[in-house]
Amino acid sequence: MPAERDVLPYAAWPSPISTSDVARSGLHLAFPTVLGDEVWWTEDRPAEGGRTTIMHRSADGARRELLPAPWSARSRVHEYGGRSYAVVPGEGPVRSVVFAHQADQRLYLLTPGAEPRPLTPEPEREAGLRYADLTVRDGQVWCVQERHHDDGDGLEGGGGGGKVSRSIVSVPLHGGAEPRERVSGSDFYAFPVLSPDGEHLAYICWNHPLMPWNGTELRITRLADGASWTVKGGPSESVLAPQWRDDRHLYLVSDWSGWWNLYQVGVYGTSPQALHPAEEEFAGPLWQLGGSPYAVLDDGRLAVLHGQGDLRLGVLDPDRGTLTDLDLPYDGWLPALSVDGHTLAGIGYGPAVPRSVVRVDAVTGRVEALRRDVDELPDIAYLPAVRTVEIEGRFGRRVHAHLYPPSNPEARGQGAPPYVVFAHGGPTGCSTTALDLEKAFFTSRGIGVIDVNYGGSTGYGRAYRERLRGQWGVVDVEDVISAAEWLAAEGLADPARIAIRGGSAGGWTVMAACARSGVFAGGVSYYGVSALGPFVETTHDFESSYVEWLVGPANPALYGSREPLGQAAGVRCPMLLLQGLADPVVPPAQSQTFADALAERGVPCTYLTFEGESHGFRRAETRSTALATELAFYQQIFSA
Repeated sequence: MPAERDVLPYAAWPSPISTSDVARSGLHLAFPTVLGDEVWWTEDRPAEGGRTTIMHRSADGARRELLPAPWSARSRVHEYGGRSYAVVPGEGPVRSVVFAHQADQRLYLLTPGAEPRPLTPEPEREAGLRYADLTVRDGQVWCVQERHHDDGDGLEGGGGGGKVSRSIVSVPLHGGAEPRERVSGSDFYAFPVLSPDGEHLAYICWNHPLMPWNGTELRITRLADGASWTVKGGPSESVLAPQWRDDRHLYLVSDWSGWWNLYQVGVYGTSPQALHPAEEEFAGPLWQLGGSPYAVLDDGRLAVLHGQGDLRLGVLDPDRGTLTDLDLPYDGWLPALSVDGHTLAGIGYGPAVPRSVVRVDAVTGRVEALRRDVDELPDIAYLPAVRTVEIEGRFGRRVHAHLYPPSNPEARGQGAPPYVVFAHGGPTGCSTTALDLEKAFFTSRGIGVIDVNYGGSTGYGRAYRERLRGQWGVVDVEDVISAAEWLAAEGLADPARIAIRGGSAGGWTVMAACARSGVFAGGVSYYGVSALGPFVETTHDFESSYVEWLVGPANPALYGSREPLGQAAGVRCPMLLLQGLADPVVPPAQSQTFADALAERGVPCTYLTFEGESHGFRRAETRSTALATELAFYQQIFSA
């Protein structure tokens, strides 16, 4: 018989999951590369101040770190970066690697047994030349270059304004030469890929005020004479991830049908052919450069990711249109696949399976986990059993969410438990069912979690994303409020003990929801946006026009009616605000001014800052302190 569980107050159950366990779990495995029997990937190190290193798994199964401290392979293109390294093709026990160094953003060549050697010149402005989306071909590094121009005031926002420019360049592996500009003229570039014969360069591009999930173009440049033309896409079609089928045909992902589906198209723009039409997504939003949501196997089939919400891994025959999912112990995958022959590498996960670098044989189905982002898991009984739900929101809108009830083999509570509503960042983003020790930290202590994919989230088609167009601060707020009301109506949560938390754009939703509704007992904002005018003036170039799509053109009355700062008088519940002081995306003034507004009205507010932290806390000590403070905040408001 199972052991009798003690009746204990919610939010105070004993748990083996500590703040340090959660902080150390953030290895953030990313961008695997497979060549033969070898695999590479990047790995964040919270215990080393968030440094990003490059890992290598050799053919004999040995795993070793290639990039020692203080080197850090992290790109700052778009401030969110992306693929910051590339493996140099060739023979040998350990191949050379090219990477972008976080400190100065220059490209370096790392050869076995030698110190990294710079390939790109030292910029006049500190970190003024940045590189991402790297690939190596024919002795050249092909990548996106971002150039930051001095303008006298040090600012880089305001819709671009000529202060930041980008191009696609090639950099000789031998060094000693300036990067050669291959394509320029657009505000943004991604996915540079050479044709097999080396004659053409395919890429996507877009311009302000569009974001890559709004509208992009797939363009081709003939390298011999620089002639360029558009193959697919436009201001109302998001085209992503071109890959060459042969010298005259390309694969691509487009949301032309309302869903990011796979197509084939000719170099000269012949009619696109849908490979497997479905009301599913075959890609995700392009926040970071360099990830591929599909890859071409040596037999011509495609390893693809597809689904709604979580993306499954399958094999698509482009000639027959048939798609077969692989039978693997992973419920979802990050959109970053690499293929060599019939072997593929990716980052898989599940509700009880840590994010893992995984190698898969697409022919035999053999799967091998090479690295997990959590070395030791707690007893599975302390992990919540996730349930995907659809909630009826305002005006009958359906709202997608993941429900995580409290779970602890030693304790139980009386009555309905407290809950925290999670609002993800972006806001063009998506929460998944991936194992998250941060959620388990709360649920194992008797605090339930509902993670809401509010209108505007990705994973559910373009129409669902478009709900947020011009409605940021309305639809997202209404949907998280609907989630809280649904919890109470279903008897799942104590209506007096429902809180809300979120980061970045999710922090905006937290502050706005607390201002517009009394349903929440408290709110926690991590580096949230509180005021639109200053945000547009000071944020980085990539998102400098994002607010125009999310809310509308600059208008003081409109902005004041939407932004949390303009509605601060409506906040009645306690709030906790956490902020990195080196954040270039959401500057500290965004949290500071909101905290000041609450203090002037006598609303309880704790404002906690962290030196040296940017947008998304990376240091183990920061993450541990923030989480401990957040738990203490919930314990206080739930016991009131």
